[in-house]
Amino acid sequence: MDAATSFWATPVGWTLATLGGILLVVVGILISLAFLLLADRKIWAGVQLRKGPNVVGPFGLLQSFADFFKFVLKEIVIPAGSDKVVFILAPLISFVLAFIAWAVIPFAPGWVVSDLNVGILYILAISSLGVYGIIMGGWASNSKYPFLGSLRSAAQMVSYEVSMGLIIVNVILLAGTMNLTQIVTQQAGWIWEWNMFGGGLETLPTIIVMLPMTIVFFISALAETNRPPFDLPEAESELVAGYQVEYSSTPYLLFMIGEYANIVFMCAMITLLFCGGWNPGFPTEFLNSVPAFVANLFYLAVFAVKVVFWFFMIALVKAFVPRYRYDQLMRLGWKIFLPASLVAVVFVAAWRVFAVGA
Repeated sequence: MDAATSFWATPVGWTLATLGGILLVVVGILISLAFLLLADRKIWAGVQLRKGPNVVGPFGLLQSFADFFKFVLKEIVIPAGSDKVVFILAPLISFVLAFIAWAVIPFAPGWVVSDLNVGILYILAISSLGVYGIIMGGWASNSKYPFLGSLRSAAQMVSYEVSMGLIIVNVILLAGTMNLTQIVTQQAGWIWEWNMFGGGLETLPTIIVMLPMTIVFFISALAETNRPPFDLPEAESELVAGYQVEYSSTPYLLFMIGEYANIVFMCAMITLLFCGGWNPGFPTEFLNSVPAFVANLFYLAVFAVKVVFWFFMIALVKAFVPRYRYDQLMRLGWKIFLPASLVAVVFVAAWRVFAVGA
């Protein structure tokens, strides 16, 4: 072991490497959010046969950065009757929790900040805490409308987290692990090895539940992140922007960055759990002869393309699907998605015990 390798094995070296990985992930996500937000606006504009942002920078590519500086440079207005500490703390909590969840996301083989054996449990725990930022923001504003909006948003998020958790149980049953890297590794090979297609030829019959569950997970992700057609807490005709009514400037920006980080995170989760993660859907033996770093860049590109595809689907849903009423939203979650996901868990568990186990 040479001196450089031994240094990275020391506590100081490990700490520096981990901090560098965290910084790389955070900066990469922030830059990608800028362009994905622009893509969201351009897709919506294209559906409505208009141009969208096209002035700031070539083809409008710098529009998101212009919006960022506008929010940062504006005056922070805090309502006189609000709880000022909680009012500022709420967007910070939403922002931090949105990025903490990315710690266990593997972007390529070995390219993960923390490769936890219980990565899925970690994600479920962090996503559950995200409700607190919204509740605190609505309550601290000391106004009826933000508080009602935060309660509706929290109820919506909690309702669909139940279905999403049960759907993830199906993936755990197929993979036999809660480690995201291992879940992706088991989907290597051809496209039918992906979990959305049953996870392999020996478990192919589970496609009759896994493919619908992939769609249900996608729809639940829309509700979990308050995206149209489930953006009821922030609907202009409903509650005057929901829990964000009293927010402006940088605190509002933190809420927005946290929300979009969660949206992209859900796209990454669909990619990892159901669509093979960094696996392209065909054998990659041709990468055995290239350096590991180059191979990982290829895998990273595959992962990024899949995430962008699912973000594109979310943007299309925003443009095409009319907004639900709140009672329709709750009925969909509790009376359709929850029983369907329970049936899927029973089916996949029975398949693993009686068919594969035998």
